[in-house]
Order: sequence, then C-alpha cells, then structure tokens
Amino acid sequence: MSVYTTVSQDELALFLQNYDQGELIDYQGISAGIENTNYFVNTGSGHFVLTLFEALTAVELPYFLDLMAYLAEHQVPSAHPLPDRNGHYLTSLNQKPAALVQKLEGKMVETPNVAQVAELGQAIGRMHAVSPDFSIHRDNERGPHWWRETASLLDSKLDPDSKQLLHDELEFQSRYRHADLPRGVIHADLFRDNALFVGEQLTGIIDFYYACNDVLLYDLAVITNDWCTLEDSSLDEERVGSLLQAYHGQRPLIALERGAWPVMLRAAALRFWLSRLYDMHFPREGEMTHTKDPDVFKRILKHRVSQHDAMHGLWV
Repeated sequence: MSVYTTVSQDELALFLQNYDQGELIDYQGISAGIENTNYFVNTGSGHFVLTLFEALTAVELPYFLDLMAYLAEHQVPSAHPLPDRNGHYLTSLNQKPAALVQKLEGKMVETPNVAQVAELGQAIGRMHAVSPDFSIHRDNERGPHWWRETASLLDSKLDPDSKQLLHDELEFQSRYRHADLPRGVIHADLFRDNALFVGEQLTGIIDFYYACNDVLLYDLAVITNDWCTLEDSSLDEERVGSLLQAYHGQRPLIALERGAWPVMLRAAALRFWLSRLYDMHFPREGEMTHTKDPDVFKRILKHRVSQHDAMHGLWV
C-alpha cells in the first residue's frame, strides 16, 4: 500500500462523481505495504479506500474484486468493493485500473495475543471452507517457478551464505509436489498488516491482491510465520496451537497436512525471503514507499530448516 501514482484533489473529486458515495471531504496516501497505490478517502457518506493497481492488469483484477465481494457475502470479515453507477467494481484513474472499497474499522496488531490469533484462524478457516464454491480460478504466480526465476535474478547480489541457503532450499522444495493436499482459494499474503482488529475482535482481512488457488495449508504456513514467530525466529507454541485449533473448527485438517507442515513452513519463509530480497535489490520508484527487511525471513527460514522435525509437534 505505497503511493506510486499521485492523485490530485480535483482528479479524485471527478473520479467520485461516478459513485453514489457523496462528495470528497479529504483524502490521504497510505504508506504501509509495497504493491499498489492506496489512499484513505472520506466523503459525505463514509470512509473508503481507493486502490490504484500498479502491476495487476484490468484483465486480472476481476478475480480479486469478485473474490472480495464473494467472501464478504459469505460471512468472511473483509471489505466489499463498491460498484460505480454502472455496476462495475473495476474502473480507472490516471491511466491505472482502480477500485473503491469499504474502509473497515480497527487497526493492525503488532504483537497479536492468543485470542486474536484464534479469531484469525477461525476467519481463514471459514474462507477456506467456502472457497471451493468460488467459480473463478487463478494460479499462484509466486509459486515454485517464480522462486527459481527470482533466485536466478538475485544470484549475483547475494553473499555466499545466502546463496547456499537459497540453493539448498530450492533443491529441498523441488522434491515435493503436494498433489494430494486440499486446495482452494488462499489469501497468500495474510501478514499482521493485512488484518484489522478492534480489541480482540477481527473486523476484517484486507489486501487480497496475491490471492490465488493453491494448497490451503500454505496459507496457514504464511500466517504462522508472521503471526506466531518470536524475536529469535522460533515459534510461539501457544499461538500456533490457538491458530490451528480455531482453523480446524471451520475446516478440519487431515493427516496428510500434518505430514507436510514443516515443508510448508519452509516454503512460506522462502517465498517471502525472495520477494523482500527482490524488492530491496530492484526497488520501484514511488512518492511513499516501504521496503521490508529480507533478513527477517532469512532467519525464519534458517530456523525452520534447523527445527524441521520439531515442527510436527506444533499441531492440533
């Protein structure tokens, strides 16, 4: 949620004439996140988030916007996109695809507690349980093929230790295909800054723009690595247990998923280590940008590798 494309007050006021949300009062750029341009927008009828899509195309975007609407309509706490006066979720602004969505109450939590993690587990379990009925399919564009391509681009920029770790983990992950694991729609980027809370109540999951069809357990691994990791890169067993138990209540986990759990935790760490390395070495220009530290996930990956067998013990 950085600002790469600047929108003037007059441009935004004209854009809002295509909606029934009233006249513009004020707006502000959002610096958190890294992929799209986002603004908080206040009008005479409420509070909204405007997103200008910097990489995704108008052909790709209906998947995400229709998914957001579907989930909001199936009791998954999330922001519903707003249709313009022609009934379209997707429009354009300053030569970029654009969408206006509900602004949810609440804020992100820096250090989630057990109850908050359980709330999230229940919500993502609900999402995974209803996602098979969502009719549109999208492959995970940041899966193993992307890992290998990105690793090749980064090769000349890495220190020897990072090169070896990356080579070894890519070789390890290449042994697994996970063909028998349950699949469906996943968020694929559900970090702490993509969920909002009021106290211990989850008010909404946001930023679905990496959502895709993939292994459901991978989504849980992404969440676990961010929501349940301690400062020394180890996992908080109480939070992991709370997450998995609450999830299990919505979509029961199976024995095959327990067997794949350590591999998925490593895959999730690898994916975000690579993406942060890429963003650091190949930055995009923007008015307000935010680049995250790749070493966080290098340390997490090292921990998950060293504690591979012990990860089986963190299960419901």
